[in-house]
Amino acid sequence: MRLLIVEDEKRLALSLAKGLTAEGYAVDVVHDGREGLHRATEGTYDLLILDIMLPGLNGYRVCAALRAAGHDVPILMLTAKDGEYDEAEGLDTGADDYLTKPFSYVVLVARIKALLRRRPATGASPVHVHGDLKVDTAARRVFLGEGEVVLTAKEFSVLEHLVLRAGEVVSKADILEHVWDFAYDGDPNIVEVYISVLRRKLRAGLIRTVRGAGYRLETAP
Repeated sequence: MRLLIVEDEKRLALSLAKGLTAEGYAVDVVHDGREGLHRATEGTYDLLILDIMLPGLNGYRVCAALRAAGHDVPILMLTAKDGEYDEAEGLDTGADDYLTKPFSYVVLVARIKALLRRRPATGASPVHVHGDLKVDTAARRVFLGEGEVVLTAKEFSVLEHLVLRAGEVVSKADILEHVWDFAYDGDPNIVEVYISVLRRKLRAGLIRTVRGAGYRLETAP
């Protein structure tokens, strides 16, 4: 597995690279947003660790540019910022996960492994059709009506879990367990952030909130 770290705090970047190399990953490091975008575009990476506050281009712009160019490499964002707005902004630009500094190295490795496990599968999987929503779990593609909706890996995982249980109420805890796994120790409200993003990308009424219980995927009439 080959990882790219884009982080301007050189001591942190080199420390992460050393640790991840010891974990068995091949790691490249750059300290500038423009260079990070260039390397991510030209290279073949399995995962990108991307700081938000970068010289040249900030992490939001790097992430958005990669997604606009069709690159679906999993992106784990690092930032000294904290708050739901910053998290939502990162997710809106296409990030798959979000870690606020200071963070535990053990948690970072767990998040990386979780993202890598969720890379698109090559085996055959069914296509799920619910009204005008079609979710192809083999190709990891989503269509609404006549158009395709581009989702990040984590957004797709949340939607996929709801699709597989369409019509049922799925609790926040259940989504956390199946999409983030046991290693996640952050704010459980991250589920609400992803649901909000999915509603904006799909349709507001497609995912219903059942107060005190969870969420239910509705189908079009």
